[in-house]
Amino acid sequence: MLNRRMLRVKAFKVLYSYAENRDMTLKDALAALDASCEATRDLSVYLLSIVIPLTAEAARQAEALRLKFNPTEEELHPNLKFVRNGLAPLLESDPDFQKFLERKKYSWDQDDALIHRVLEAVKSRPYYAAYLSDPEVSLAQDVRLFKKIFENEFEDDDALWDILEDRSILWAGDLSYALSCVIRMLDDIARTGRWELPPLFMSDILSAQGKTVDSDRAFVQRLLTVSFGHFTEYYEKVAGSVRGWDRDRLFTTDIVLIAMGLAEAETFPEIPVRVTINEYVELSKYYSTPKSRSFVNGILDRLIKESADEGRINKADTPVFPKS
Repeated sequence: MLNRRMLRVKAFKVLYSYAENRDMTLKDALAALDASCEATRDLSVYLLSIVIPLTAEAARQAEALRLKFNPTEEELHPNLKFVRNGLAPLLESDPDFQKFLERKKYSWDQDDALIHRVLEAVKSRPYYAAYLSDPEVSLAQDVRLFKKIFENEFEDDDALWDILEDRSILWAGDLSYALSCVIRMLDDIARTGRWELPPLFMSDILSAQGKTVDSDRAFVQRLLTVSFGHFTEYYEKVAGSVRGWDRDRLFTTDIVLIAMGLAEAETFPEIPVRVTINEYVELSKYYSTPKSRSFVNGILDRLIKESADEGRINKADTPVFPKS
């Protein structure tokens, strides 16, 4: 479920917290990392559960129109294809899905305004009209509709962002990735006809498919452990490589990204150096300043070359930097 890039984000956020609060212990950091990883999966399941109240609201609206004074023929005999979709009852009757929500205390009961607004938006979309007019009735088609809903209606919804931030501070910034996880869960439901809690790490999914892959859990824990343990050393390297700059002018986010890049380059010989540099430059676009991309790229490249010259980086395939 969580891929390497997302795991780097998780480790980055924890290491940033350590950079801002040096009272944090490694045990605290690893516990925070585990909680953050679990939170993204929790969010994806919570988002998937909105299928149930959306369907219930559609049923309520259809019934209210049918019972109103002097209803039209269309209101008396509405198209109930969405109301009768197969996905909502599948989730509602799944004991594991319901137990998960109960254990986490997740509910949309207090979010009637959001449910109503999202449903009204969905009903105005061409993809919804096409769904209603298609004579096919199947779980696969219902899943395709909800995939379009999750792809189009949630990522830019400010009210949803506010609701999620109130629910859990660990969900901040995870909505886009969690939505992609919902899409994968929907694909699995269409294929198998049932819901299953997805494995937490992408390597677990690949291993279940018979592929030989390194453990993502071991990767991210090792990455954070090394970054944490050598953070002061890496900080001094960054500060020493920037001539004419006051240390107080260095952005913490940039230092953390460079420290993680160094830790990854020195710890994982199977990951090409250029891949490592590209990953942390990419993260700098989202978590630092507009100028950070070139700063992180330049400093990380220089410090990795120095570490290679010192013999601290030894790639298993091809030497990346010749000894000077």
